[in-house]
Amino acid sequence: MSTSNYHPKMLLDIKREIASFYGPNFQTDITTAWAEIIRELAVVTESVAKKGSEYIPQVDYAELSSLSSDRSDEIRRIGTVVIRDVVDDREAIAWQESLKEFIRANPDVPGFPANNKQFFELYWTKPQVEARSHPNVLAASAWLNNLYRRTESSERAMEGVDLSTPLTYADRFRIRHPGGGWASFPPHIDGGSIERWQDPAFRSCFNDILSGHWREHDPYALNGRLEARSSLYQRANQASVFRTFQGWLAMSETAPTQGTLKVFPDVLLSNAYIVLRPFFRPLVSVSSSEILDPKNWEYDISLADFPGIYPKDGGFAGPWPTPETHPHMMLDKTMIPVPKVMPGDAVFWHCDVVHSVEVDHTGQEDSAVMYIPAVPTTPINKAYVEKQKDCFLKSINPPDFPKGSQAFYGISRTPEDLLSPAGLHAMGLGVTN
Repeated sequence: MSTSNYHPKMLLDIKREIASFYGPNFQTDITTAWAEIIRELAVVTESVAKKGSEYIPQVDYAELSSLSSDRSDEIRRIGTVVIRDVVDDREAIAWQESLKEFIRANPDVPGFPANNKQFFELYWTKPQVEARSHPNVLAASAWLNNLYRRTESSERAMEGVDLSTPLTYADRFRIRHPGGGWASFPPHIDGGSIERWQDPAFRSCFNDILSGHWREHDPYALNGRLEARSSLYQRANQASVFRTFQGWLAMSETAPTQGTLKVFPDVLLSNAYIVLRPFFRPLVSVSSSEILDPKNWEYDISLADFPGIYPKDGGFAGPWPTPETHPHMMLDKTMIPVPKVMPGDAVFWHCDVVHSVEVDHTGQEDSAVMYIPAVPTTPINKAYVEKQKDCFLKSINPPDFPKGSQAFYGISRTPEDLLSPAGLHAMGLGVTN
């Protein structure tokens, strides 16, 4: 779909369709929910602001199999976790050095900023392939996938689904230098933009929110997730697969203020607020001291806008919440950096988590990570991996990313580059025993 197809009528129709689907009490139900969510956001903001990075759960890779249900539930609620010692420090550091050497030898590889490349559009370098197929990385992915819950109503859709057998989704890496200016990653959510409201399956993930029962929303229910179409417009860099968690593996030490990840640490609450936001408008200026009062907001589906959603590259980008569009999230207080990580540690965040990257890196050394999400076996994901496998063997960019040849830079991989049988299976190149 080209940008010429965007029309207010489409956005209005989405709102009206939702209002009609949830029945005559829709306005009353979500208006009550909206006020409750706003009050709860104020409570959570105070708690998060006090604890900062300590709010984020941290666990050792070795304890994943014995983690208590209370700790697992804490990770579910917050939606972000640091997993320590997934990979040996020396191995992670060696991967960083190998990538740096490759970049030095190939200064024209695609990346940005163009005059000082730090985020690289590369997918099939040897360290990346090895890291994704590392047995511990895959085991951690399987553990994260299993935080999601099967429900009776989703049993039919569970055919061909295996949460314990992860697949590989090839992504990029960054080697960020000390300094400022990284303004390209403000608070946002990946894995679906307007699709959250437009696609009926994706929308069904938020049924409890849209019916006014927001406290019953389970971000880890598989209902809707397995069939959700997160890339209706095939926009480049828009994931078309179901990633239970996005993630990165650290190849260096990185601490708060050193260009690290920031997250909004309550996925249920952020989902509830963001999903209902398009149905309400403020009655006062966004700069007013009264903007946070629920009484100064009213239900309105006459406006053709979804705050935080923007047309981009033939599709839509966002949600990108800001203090102006989503004031009750108090992003200046609630977007907290993840704790200090060391080489071999991994950070994972739920696919709906609002996240950003610190604008400034005040440290003295490079901050290096490889992006490696947790991806379960599902029919849609398997179909993607089949296409991705061909890209791997041909050394071209994966399907969800801009077209391009990695072979042009001397990158050519074979199945022998993968570290484990599970890694072969995850790439669609073999079967685990």
